[in-house]
Amino acid sequence: MRNLVSTLLLTTLSCAVAAVHAAELKPGTVLEASNLASHLSDSFENHTISDLLTERMQKLIRDEGLKITLKASQPVELGRDYLKATQDNAGKARYDHDTRIVEGWVGGIPFPKVEASDPDAAAKLIWNHHYAQPIKNLQDYPKFAYLFIGEKSGLERRQEWAFRRYYMKGRLGVEPVVEGDGSILTKTLLYATYPSDIRGLGLFTVRYDSPKLEDSWAYLKSVRRTRRLSGGTWMDPIGGTDQLNDDIEIFNAHPSWYADYKLIGKRWILAVANSTTKTWDPKASGSAEFPVIDLDGAPHWNPKDGWEPREVWVIEAVTPPEHPYSKKVLYMDTQFPRFYQAEAYDRKGDFWKWMNYHLKTVRTEDGDKGIISAAGFTIDYQRRHATVFILADSAKLNTPGIKAENVNLGELEKAAR
Repeated sequence: MRNLVSTLLLTTLSCAVAAVHAAELKPGTVLEASNLASHLSDSFENHTISDLLTERMQKLIRDEGLKITLKASQPVELGRDYLKATQDNAGKARYDHDTRIVEGWVGGIPFPKVEASDPDAAAKLIWNHHYAQPIKNLQDYPKFAYLFIGEKSGLERRQEWAFRRYYMKGRLGVEPVVEGDGSILTKTLLYATYPSDIRGLGLFTVRYDSPKLEDSWAYLKSVRRTRRLSGGTWMDPIGGTDQLNDDIEIFNAHPSWYADYKLIGKRWILAVANSTTKTWDPKASGSAEFPVIDLDGAPHWNPKDGWEPREVWVIEAVTPPEHPYSKKVLYMDTQFPRFYQAEAYDRKGDFWKWMNYHLKTVRTEDGDKGIISAAGFTIDYQRRHATVFILADSAKLNTPGIKAENVNLGELEKAAR
């Protein structure tokens, strides 16, 4: 009995001491390997640090040199047309559990109020992401970089690419909301512009609003002809990067192509929701050209930005058997369907890649608002290699004058000349 009382007293005393030493951290505090253990019981914006860091993030800080700078949180503002379409079309979308398909979606978020108790909650959240990206009707990125980074070698090479995605359905703030016969969801161009030996390498892709595999074409510089690719290109690597086509914006598949989705739950994490660090400074040279990444310090692929608390859904996406991954664990903002982070696992179930995207709210070309990925980090911890996506300031949303016919195979051929 005496030993039990002593144990209880010691436990109470330990808790009291921990409470005394726990602190509310200030913006600008850096979490790193040397201080992580001492800060885990501290809090930031009334969330305990240990609760804000996923198990994977804690391991990356302790063992892989990841550093996280705390930033005061600020609201994420969504576009007026996006919110209006969500409100106007509430209740029209229906998810069929048997076919795993959504019917009745018109525009905006198809399922704006998902309950964790819903057995189809995870699938509905993935469909929200598939249909309702908060970027209006066109992503027009004439210039972004892929940085290839080795753990020991640092920056190995850089490539410059262009990306253009045109939304044929669910169009916001315009009439009609559907272009064409309704069978096509998006048309996408992705091609390299630099260096000259890869110029024109890329894809023109038509994604259908159905489980039908997308149609893709590649331009072959060697014979100056285009070649139609198999429908499995959505799982293929992009050039020599560490990304799959499926990893664009973290998740880039039709929802029905994955075998299953499981809702792990809802929690708070530290994420880059309002990026303030300049991503690309073309006037600078060397490592200073890309201020958003720590190219000088090993392992050379760590992000530099401000991380703030955000509430997220945690979803496990189970891949089909032919996919390189066995699953992805995805972290989606609860207020809008965009992913901040993901963990990819190999076919043995071992951790393989960590993906971390930095989001930023921008003005669209028509004066509305949209959300872009200012930078994206795909780190292959098995290869000890990373590919970092860096978006240039020339990126635009809803560029006037660009129509569906401007996103075509001819543009891919033109880029290669």
